[in-house]
Amino acid sequence: MTSLDPRRHAFRADLAEKGLEGEVEAARFAEGVPRRVAVPLAPVRRRPAPDAPVETEALFGEAVIVFDEDAGWSWVKLAEGSAEAAYVGYMPSDALGASTAPTHRVRVPRTLVFPTPDIKRPPLSFLPMGALVTIAGTAADHNASYAELLPEGFVVEQHLEPVNAVSSDFVAVAERFLGAPYLWGGKSVAGIDCSGLVQLACTMAGIAAPRDTDMQERELGTRLAGIEALARGDLVFWKGHVGIMLDGTELLHANAHDMLTAVEPLAEAVARIAARGSAVTSIRRIRAPAAATGSVPVIVT
Repeated sequence: MTSLDPRRHAFRADLAEKGLEGEVEAARFAEGVPRRVAVPLAPVRRRPAPDAPVETEALFGEAVIVFDEDAGWSWVKLAEGSAEAAYVGYMPSDALGASTAPTHRVRVPRTLVFPTPDIKRPPLSFLPMGALVTIAGTAADHNASYAELLPEGFVVEQHLEPVNAVSSDFVAVAERFLGAPYLWGGKSVAGIDCSGLVQLACTMAGIAAPRDTDMQERELGTRLAGIEALARGDLVFWKGHVGIMLDGTELLHANAHDMLTAVEPLAEAVARIAARGSAVTSIRRIRAPAAATGSVPVIVT
């Protein structure tokens, strides 16, 4: 038996990733083939079936390692960024393309891809925040300046930033998703869940963050002793849920109560969720606020 998390490590009875040789038993081991996501959003499912639960979404340009392909499904490991963000699941094979190093990423919640450098043309598609693109050139007309993307399309330049850019405030990133519908496994303004919002906002701010709430509660930041003297950016956890403090009293979270990303007083959220039998399990501070005021809560080591 292995203690490795199958959400983060690719192993089955018949096949496992090469790096796990000696740690798990499998009929064979493989290095896998590097690919990149070639559609705006690709579902990563628990099983290779269209009705299987979506565990997360992979964004356009995101790097994946493909270990197996069968009947239109690829068994993959998301490989973009840090090891913390790794995630294993099944993705439609037609959502994958060649692996090309990205140069820029989308910095706004959603941008349109036009067939030519002309905002009056019907768009080909859209790209979500965090999508990774490769710029082949630039163009301009009297309306805007554009980046020409590989393999096709044009995006207005102000919606992109260098791939290594870092936002100064992950909470401000998360606030841009106010009103986005709640979607289990979602990671875009078209639909997002609580931990997806935290992971995406952290990623845009250069903070390595795992995908699921239990991982985030174990690994993000440092634990605070109580819910007093909370600050902007503190994370509040319940079993299976997480929210982001906007300040000492207001909580931002993608939630199934409102079925969207909303703000509510923390006290109201605590009472409402407690009435359903779930108490706050921990508070985590990712990093100290720039200008902290008042008393400082004890950090549990």
